[in-house]
Amino acid sequence: MIDEQLVAGVEEAVRAAADAEIMPRWRRLAAHEVTTKSGPHDLVTVADREAELRLTRDLTALLPGSVVVGEESFADDPSVYGALDGDAPVWIVDPVDGTRQFVRGETGFGTLVALALRGEVLASWTLAPALGLLAYARRGEGAWLDGERLTAGSPGPGKALEVACSHPDYTTPAQKQSLSGLWTDGVAPRPCRAAGLEYLAVASGAVDGLAFTWEFAWDHAAGLLLVEEAGGVHRTLDGSTFRLSGGNALPFAVARDTTTLDHLHTILTTTPHPFPA
Repeated sequence: MIDEQLVAGVEEAVRAAADAEIMPRWRRLAAHEVTTKSGPHDLVTVADREAELRLTRDLTALLPGSVVVGEESFADDPSVYGALDGDAPVWIVDPVDGTRQFVRGETGFGTLVALALRGEVLASWTLAPALGLLAYARRGEGAWLDGERLTAGSPGPGKALEVACSHPDYTTPAQKQSLSGLWTDGVAPRPCRAAGLEYLAVASGAVDGLAFTWEFAWDHAAGLLLVEEAGGVHRTLDGSTFRLSGGNALPFAVARDTTTLDHLHTILTTTPHPFPA
C-alpha cells in the first residue's frame, strides 16, 4: 500500500497545505479568524479548517478508498472517530498542531499526518513549516528528519531527565496526582508545547521523555511512530501500548529508551506526594 510514489505524494500534499493555507496566515490572523471549540484554551483558526479540508481532498485522492479522521472534522462530527476501528486505510490529520503557538505568532507549531490501518500506524509525516523541518517515519524502516536518520539514543549520566508533560491544571485530580511525582530529584519537568514537535524532540534525543494525559489520535499517531522508529518506547499507565481509538489508561509515558521509560512509568504509578505549589 505504501510505495515511494505515495510517500512523495503525501509530502507534497502536506507542504502544499502549509504553503497555501497556514503560512500565509501566520502572524496575519484577524480577530474573527480565531475562535474556540470546547473551551477558552481550545483554539481553532481559519488556517486549521482550510488546511484540513485541503489535506482531506488531496490525501484521499492519493489513496482511493481511504478516509480521514481530522481534529476539525471530529469537532463537527465526533462519529468520524469510529473509522479508526474500521477496515479502510485512515489518514489521521492535525492540520495545525500547536494552534495556541500559531495564534501567538511563535514558530513551534506543525502539521501532523499519519496513515493507519486497523489501529496500526504505518507511516507518519511531521512538518514544522516555520522552522523548515520535515520528519518522516515508516513502520519497520526507520525515521528521518530532512533526510537524516533519527536515533533517540539514551540520556547521559548525571543529567536530570527533561520531561515535557501535560499541564496539571488541565487534568483530572487522579492524573494530576500521577504527574506530581515528576517533581522529584533527577527529573526536570516542564509543560508540553505542541505535541508533534515534542515527539520529534524525543526521536532526535533532544528531550528525554513525555507524559500525556490526553489521547486524541491526531496528537499522538504521527509522533508515536516517529519515536518508535527512532528507537524510543512508550507505555500507558496500565502497561499497555497506546490504542488509537481511545480508552487508554492515562497518563502515558514516552521515552528515548526502556530504562528511562521504566523510571517514568514507576513515577507515574507510585503513590505521589502532594503536588508542589
